[in-house]
Amino acid sequence: MTFNIIIIGSGIVGLATAYSISKRFPELKLLIIEKEDDVCRHQTGNNSGVIHSGIYYKPGSLKALNCRRGYKQLINFCDEHEINYELCGKVIVATNDNQLPALQNIFERGVQNGLEDLKIISSEELKEIEPHVNGIKAIRVPQTGIIDFKDVGLKIKEYLENKNCEFVFNSEVKNISVIRNEIIVETNEKTFESQKLVSCCGLQSDRVAKMNNEKLDVRIIPFRGEYYKLKESRKNLVKNLIYPVPDPSFPFLGVHFTRMINGEVEAGPNAVLSFQREGYKKTSFNLTDTLETFSWPGFTNVIRKYWKTGLGEFYRSFSKSAFVKALQELVPEINSEDLIVGGAGVRAQACNKNGGLIDDFYFVENKNVVHVCNAPSPAATSSLSIGEHICDKFFGA
Repeated sequence: MTFNIIIIGSGIVGLATAYSISKRFPELKLLIIEKEDDVCRHQTGNNSGVIHSGIYYKPGSLKALNCRRGYKQLINFCDEHEINYELCGKVIVATNDNQLPALQNIFERGVQNGLEDLKIISSEELKEIEPHVNGIKAIRVPQTGIIDFKDVGLKIKEYLENKNCEFVFNSEVKNISVIRNEIIVETNEKTFESQKLVSCCGLQSDRVAKMNNEKLDVRIIPFRGEYYKLKESRKNLVKNLIYPVPDPSFPFLGVHFTRMINGEVEAGPNAVLSFQREGYKKTSFNLTDTLETFSWPGFTNVIRKYWKTGLGEFYRSFSKSAFVKALQELVPEINSEDLIVGGAGVRAQACNKNGGLIDDFYFVENKNVVHVCNAPSPAATSSLSIGEHICDKFFGA
């Protein structure tokens, strides 16, 4: 079975890549291979549904460029296809003087990244926006929004099914080989051939990339993010989105409050090392996944660098009172009785052999093959731009 382009993975990045190619070259025959029974089963379907503004990312980085471009494309796509979203804005809150330099740096990055109408606000102005928040200063970010990214993924799937694109579900890729100009993809069911290949495999991205890159120098380290939800009678404590000033040495944003598009309010997530790549429970464990994490040379340096932070995250995972204490830094009125157990997601975080947790989107390329090997947040917001970026790699801008 021969196609012009095969895409492995039907999370939102894989779908957006197919969408970008199909829009530009509708005559091409596309195939999307997915090991699950439908689209958006992992990172896309388990995130908190935030439309990111692009304020945090290093100016000129792939995250910064694609987030800002992808943001506009996402909003246009949702307007065109009547997908529910809301640009409610968020506040990034400093709770003590030590956080003020980092808050200023974030503000300046936002300005450099082209965000308009950012404003540093006083504690009094903050109270007008979020009456229950404790903070001495904050950044008001009007561009941030909320959405259900599964809705976006399903709409792209619907579009592609009406175009020159086929889906194969419940089909796991076992091998990739390149023979002259032909790319051969073997699955547990069938073998497919194509002229070009893109893999957007999230939590399995390094394994798929290694099928034709034996010396791949990154490995996915899975981090589970666990959430609580505010019970109905306490949702009034949070109007929209409330974020702390993040630790600049740790590639996560810290526990925060998110009003979701379905009306629920999430609190979290933490960032706990997961012992299973697709493990969404505290008890999830897979021996192969765990051995691959701990045998990776770079992981020793991750432990050395982040062991204190990591222990704190594990403690919060198993101690509700510790989780509540972290949340109380932002909203002092929160107490344990206000929270019920929510969901969890697992972030695919690429780590290099030196122990660097890669802080940008990362692609591995060889002839007619592109592997997306690191696409954590804000990949969902950036997805349509990432899709165009990959299309440009094949066909030029």
